[in-house]
This record gives sequence, C-alpha cells and structure tokens, in this order.
Amino acid sequence: MANVPFPIDLAPVPGTSRLLIASKEGRLWMYGDGRLADEPWLDISDRVRNRGEQGLLGFALHPGYPDSGRLFVHYSALNGDTVLAEYTVADGAVDAEGAVLFRLAQPAANHNGGTIAFGPDGYLYMGLGDGGGANDQFGHGQNERTPLGALLRFDVSVPGIASPAPGNPFPAPDVWSIGLRNPWRFVIDHPSGLIVIADVGQNLFEEVSVAPVAAGGLNYGWPITEGLHCFDPPSDCDASGLTLPVLEISHADSGTCSITGGVVYRGEEIPELYGHYLFSDYCGGYLRSFPIGEPFDEPQDWTEQVGNAGQVVAFGTDHAGEVYVLNAFGSVLRLEAERG
Repeated sequence: MANVPFPIDLAPVPGTSRLLIASKEGRLWMYGDGRLADEPWLDISDRVRNRGEQGLLGFALHPGYPDSGRLFVHYSALNGDTVLAEYTVADGAVDAEGAVLFRLAQPAANHNGGTIAFGPDGYLYMGLGDGGGANDQFGHGQNERTPLGALLRFDVSVPGIASPAPGNPFPAPDVWSIGLRNPWRFVIDHPSGLIVIADVGQNLFEEVSVAPVAAGGLNYGWPITEGLHCFDPPSDCDASGLTLPVLEISHADSGTCSITGGVVYRGEEIPELYGHYLFSDYCGGYLRSFPIGEPFDEPQDWTEQVGNAGQVVAFGTDHAGEVYVLNAFGSVLRLEAERG
C-alpha cells in the first residue's frame, strides 16, 4: 500500500478518511487518497533516540479527537529515557512543541515497550518492559514499586497532565498490572473489553495473554515464568495467582524469535476472521490468528495464503477495522480477501 521508513504504528484519524503512520526515527505521516504525504505531519526526530529498540514507539489519538485535538506519543529521548508526551492539533496542524507528561530513566537500551492506547474507561494505557538487559537482571518484573515491567494506566482528562488513574492497585501509583518482560505491542479490544498482550520472551518462548482490561492488579508472571514454563526458578516455580498466557510459541516454531502483536479483526471484508487476534513474529514473518473468545483455539496459520511479510514490527487498522501489516523494510501492507 505504501512505503514508510521503518513504520511502527498505524491508526485511522477520526473525522477524516486518512490514516496516520508513525516511523521509528520520530515522524508521523498522513496517508490518504492512495498516497503518502510529501512531508511529515509531525517531526520530533530531533528529540528521539533512534537506535536498536529505541525510537518513536507508539501513538494514540484522544477518544474525543478531532474535537479535542489531542495526540499522545511514546518515544525514547536522546538520553534513552522513556517519554510520554502530548501534542495539540488545531486546524489540521500539530503544535510541535508538545508537553512531556511522563518521563522515566531506563537502565538499558532494550525492552522499552511500545504501545499506548485508550481503554473503554477513557484512561490511557502504556506498556513498559523490564528495563532491558537479559533475564530481568534489574529485578523489575515482580517489583510492585517500579513502572518497569508493567502495564501503566493514566488519567489524562486534564490537558498537559498524566495522573495515576483512580484505582491503580500497586505501590507504584501509575501501575495497573505487573510481570511483563517487553510488551512491545498490546491491543485493547473495546467490543469485548479485553486486553491482548504480546509479550516478547527470553530464549525459548513467546507469549500472548488475554484478560479483561478492567481487571487491575494482575501479574503476568515474568520472570517467574516464560510462556507457560518456569524461568526463575527453572523448575518447581510457584505460578499460583499468576495470569498465564493463553498461547505460547516456541522458538523452534518456524523461525520464531520475537512476537509481534497484533490486532483483533473487527472489519467486514473477511468475516471468517471476525473476533480473531492476528499476530506475527519479527523473524518468522508468518500471519496467524485465533479467536479471543474462550475456549482459546489453536492458532490458524494464513501464511500460505498471504505470503511471508518479512520482519513484521506492528499491525494497525483503518476506519472500517481492516488490517494493515507493517515491516522493518518500510512496507505497509493491507490484508485483503481473495474470493474464488
């Protein structure tokens, strides 16, 4: 459909027929009428560190957009800090000054998380990794007093301010759930009220967890577990009280190395996929899906029908709920049905 330098996020722009596409180096691009705009809509590359897993990592438009004109962006600052910032849109143009709402020092360059998204409760959710390195070396996964390795929930009802949302259950006031390694991509499916988190594994297993987004205080297990297996300790771990994944994918499966979530299909063009969660892998490049309603069926693999998409880094949907696949080579691909 389009080519964008390392696209990492895509979403429809309410009140228009256009799509907004984020590129990792720190730019947001408008796509409409079959073409990409010649100039970026927002360019913050001068304040983004684009190196390895760092960069512009995600964006979200306020639920009241376009009336509110509020845009939220998650990126790595030049010194590697995690930043959540807000920008104001007026008459279709973005005030590039912005306001920093949340900033957090990162002990390493990897495991920065990525997605930010609004839930049905109107709060803004943000996924952060465990601080990086390997094997949860900084001890954040089960630490209830840090925002790292956690799903955060903010009240952004006041422009320019991100406050801990009421009811957040942990000593770290912004934290809604813990036990995540690197939730690069999650999706909040408003029709079902579920959050689906694709959490990147260590050496052996990738995982997908599904839970009601309204359920606070969950513990997704890292580093006690990796997928459905004990990690620390490597055997006889106590998994009681953990929210274990509904799916694990072995690194021995089709070149799997780093899971890429994922969207729930709510379009009309491919009714066979309605209610399915679609996901891929950065190394595997396949396309798979499973229905998010219980019981959770084994994933179906669609790669033979659609082809291998390469180094898949993200998914997105348009106004109609149709699905787009983004890869590291700069391709933005649209999933379409072929009927015989």
